[in-house]
Amino acid sequence: MSKFLSFEFWNTVARTILRNRILILILIFAATVFLASQWKNMRFSYTEANLLPDDDEINLQYQEFLDKFGEEGNLIVMAVNDPSLFTPEKFKAWNELAQELKSYPEVDFTVSIADLKKLEKFEDPGRFEMVPFIAEPDPDSIQVSEYQKELFDSLPFYEGLVYSKKSNTVQSAIYLKKDIVNTEIRRDFVVEELIPLIENFEEENDLNVYVSGMPYIRTLNSQNIIDEIGLFIGAALLVTSLIFFFFFRSFRATLISMFTVIIGVMWAFGVLGLLHYEITVLTAIIPPLIIVIGIPNCIFLINKYQQEIKKHGNQAKSLQRVITKVGNATLMTNLTTASGFATFILTESTLLKEFGIVASINIIAIFVLSLLIIPIIYSYMRVPKQKHLKHLNKRWIGGFVDWMERMVRHHRISIFIISILLLIASIIGIYTIRISGSLLEDMPKSAGFFKDIEFFEEEFDGVMPLEILIDTQREKGVMKLSTLKRMEELQQLLAEEEELSDPLSVVNLVKYSKQAYYNGNPKYYQLPTSQEQNFILPYAKDLGSDGTNILNTYVDSTGQYARMTTFMKDIGTEEMERIEEALWPKIKKIFPEERYQVEMTGKALIFQKGTNYLVKNLVISLSLAIFLIALLMAWMFKSWRMIVISLVPNLLPLLVTAGMMGYLGVPIKPSTILVFSIAFGISVDDTIHFLAKYRQELKANNWKIKRSVYAALRETGVSMFYTSIVLFFGFSVFMISSFGGTVALGGLVSATLLFAMLSNLLLLPALLLSLEKEIANKEVLKEPAIDIISEEDEFLEKRRKRKTKSK
Repeated sequence: MSKFLSFEFWNTVARTILRNRILILILIFAATVFLASQWKNMRFSYTEANLLPDDDEINLQYQEFLDKFGEEGNLIVMAVNDPSLFTPEKFKAWNELAQELKSYPEVDFTVSIADLKKLEKFEDPGRFEMVPFIAEPDPDSIQVSEYQKELFDSLPFYEGLVYSKKSNTVQSAIYLKKDIVNTEIRRDFVVEELIPLIENFEEENDLNVYVSGMPYIRTLNSQNIIDEIGLFIGAALLVTSLIFFFFFRSFRATLISMFTVIIGVMWAFGVLGLLHYEITVLTAIIPPLIIVIGIPNCIFLINKYQQEIKKHGNQAKSLQRVITKVGNATLMTNLTTASGFATFILTESTLLKEFGIVASINIIAIFVLSLLIIPIIYSYMRVPKQKHLKHLNKRWIGGFVDWMERMVRHHRISIFIISILLLIASIIGIYTIRISGSLLEDMPKSAGFFKDIEFFEEEFDGVMPLEILIDTQREKGVMKLSTLKRMEELQQLLAEEEELSDPLSVVNLVKYSKQAYYNGNPKYYQLPTSQEQNFILPYAKDLGSDGTNILNTYVDSTGQYARMTTFMKDIGTEEMERIEEALWPKIKKIFPEERYQVEMTGKALIFQKGTNYLVKNLVISLSLAIFLIALLMAWMFKSWRMIVISLVPNLLPLLVTAGMMGYLGVPIKPSTILVFSIAFGISVDDTIHFLAKYRQELKANNWKIKRSVYAALRETGVSMFYTSIVLFFGFSVFMISSFGGTVALGGLVSATLLFAMLSNLLLLPALLLSLEKEIANKEVLKEPAIDIISEEDEFLEKRRKRKTKSK
């Protein structure tokens, strides 16, 4: 690798690039066309993010549940909370809406007022039959009023399914076919069929319909992600181009940079398609991320080119030196950035692995594109005019560098005190950070579907299903009266939790059968006695004989497994853990482990457990990133002391950000957990640039610490400021998102990188000056494996040569 990054090697690279310009452009064009052809393989994720490893016990339990009952997130609910619904015209229209939905091939069955059945007793001969709840196709106002009274007063089985007593809300449950729930068919049905149908109903009947359910929420949420990809890319291009132009005052330089990163974005989409990865809430941020990370590459290359032109005006020589002297520096900084993302590859979570693979590949790809495209395009253009070089002498930049030098020269103690105070405050803030495993927390609060979620949480106590799988360990064990009584006890236990809705299971069905047997008297809505079970339980099975599959929804085909469904409010991980901790001892008491096996599962629980998994792996992945970068620094500088000094200014900003999260109430969750590895991988770039330049200055200044530190500060301060500002505003683009997690990610990374810039320009030089005896000797700073020089000055080289000759 040493040879790979040697000066001679980069000279060879430079000559190869400049002598084969046409061939390289053709190859870039061919690669871009090929990757663009892979866009057809891109697909958007139609499932919730599963952060757990595939072989995790929680995932295996969930898969077992799916094997028994199929996809659990197939319920869409629509509700009306309006007294005028119970007028003949609107009542009929509501029922017709449910019946029309039932006719769609994507719908398995519906449970609405129009679908309700009653068990009625008949004489001559004596028998029981299931009859429709709505007997007349066109009921008048009196009949509608009677239906309303009977529904709310006499049919407790349908409470939570068809109505809520809290404010007389009526709802219809639409069960999609399970095999289409995680496919594009679901999206097409929701977007193209269901939503227009409901909007038409609202307009014709002057009623507000609330819609929710996981398939509906997931569809609109993923649609928001799709819409925001274009928004992020456009905003990132706009912001970075404006900042770039502000710094360089050159349309030509700005357009070249934008052209380069746009090709990088095309490649990013192509890599996603080539690897057949889904576009998730994480991979969706990669294309704009490439823009934000690619622009600093362009800044270093173009800035160096313009500096060389200003020195000697020789274009060929300038382009040669751009590649030779900036290529290795830019490669190392891109490698450290890619390392921050690559640590996610080593996790066992498929979602994070895919994110890490695509991000790290494309960071290296944008480096290659920058190194090839910018010198080649400039080689075909005229030499920049004097007006294009004015930005190199901006007074305000000089003022900023002067301020930094004054702080390091005269206020080192203040810098250390402020750093220590920030560290202490951050540690206090870290202890207040909470963990959130909510599926809904990151969803756009201003979206119409989120307001509907809040309505259903209020009326029906939640929309996120929590499933309990009960294994009786014998066929037909579910319908045993002893098992049903245990299940009823568990349902009462769950109903006592405020965060959970009243559970639904076969118990409700059996209790309804007994009520129906006793002429629909609601006081008999209870489990049958041992004497009644033989002639009442068969009616429970008959309730599903009309194709509505109500019984099959809660009992598997063997009768050995029962399913109990409750719905959760939008609670966090800590609250869910409290509920689990309180429930499990009682569940095990109700269902002895030697006779029953009970498992708690469901998508909401999977997501919360996944968040806990991420938190545990955060320390591992971040430690790995620090270790990899420390190894890189050790290889570059051959000094463990330099490793320590280089890590301190980069770890402090991470701790400050973590403390800010605690103080601002931003929880640790899948989106914000990425902040630390991303920010560390990027911020360490500044350290590499500064220390490399510092070491070069030491050799040029006969190991005089102060002169070398101030020279390195002045030399690298401008480019570090430029790139940090671009990164700050570039990541701030994510704050325009409607997703809370993406907003937090953008804000936190921006803040971290700003802290990191100040830390590298103030704390790092202050440490070098304060520890000069320990690090300023040739034994500590041996000849490095490579010279990483971002802004190498030719004058410095000549000065070294003159000093060598004079000796």
